[in-house]
Amino acid sequence: MTGTLVLAGTPIGDVADAPPRLAQELEHADVVAAEDTRRLRRLTQALGVQPGGRVVSYFEGNESARTPELVEALAGGARVLLVTDAGMPSVSDPGYRLVAAAVEKDIKVTAVPGPSAVLTALALSGLPVDRFCFEGFLPRKAGERLSRLREVADERRTLVYFESPHRLDDTLAAMAEVFGAERRAAVCRELTKTYEEVKRGPLGELAAWAAEGVRGEITVVVEGAAEKGAGELDAAELVRRVRVREEAGERRKEAIAAVAAEAGVPKREVFDAVVAAKNAGS
Repeated sequence: MTGTLVLAGTPIGDVADAPPRLAQELEHADVVAAEDTRRLRRLTQALGVQPGGRVVSYFEGNESARTPELVEALAGGARVLLVTDAGMPSVSDPGYRLVAAAVEKDIKVTAVPGPSAVLTALALSGLPVDRFCFEGFLPRKAGERLSRLREVADERRTLVYFESPHRLDDTLAAMAEVFGAERRAAVCRELTKTYEEVKRGPLGELAAWAAEGVRGEITVVVEGAAEKGAGELDAAELVRRVRVREEAGERRKEAIAAVAAEAGVPKREVFDAVVAAKNAGS
């Protein structure tokens, strides 16, 4: 019989949030694959448990090389527990490759549900939660970051991002540029920890606040785009939508036709707006 891969959620801050089953799995797993074995040691000490099986590292640098080894253990009947530094494995953390490989081998995969920075930030943001999408980390390079943001500029669902504190000001400034300075957002910092803070406001104001320096683990929640009715889009918005489509690979002619159709305006109106913007150098 093949073994079982267990994905276990770990606390994102307060160790008291650890799910009760986590301690049981740590004690009974044949192999514990941890993103950081030192942090795992601190966690097990806080929980008062001792891993009963072999502990191995499993992080971004060795994920590809170590996955076959863990799959072999699973195929041999082992119970493998996968934990990351915080939150659920696979969610912007190591785990996807191992899950995909286990599924391909028809190996059972289950989970110990636990804390999630994505859902916690979403719930605390004060923004709509009925529909949302998780975008993970944005690219580090400014041009690639802007391009990625433009891809979702018209997304009506609430957007959730992870970001590092030293890039937060640049990211919020880019969001204000692409989404609009008045788009509502929330910066969730140090969730469940001693210095937890949720800063809410328009993107322009949040960008100015972040420029002073921010510390800690960051999750950013951004309001989705408002739906505009026919005839409500100004020339600048028509041009922006054409550019978004062009950057996604559409030819200008097709982009203009698509924007005109979704805005409910003549193609000539969109074409004239694009030409005017070009002549103005914007």
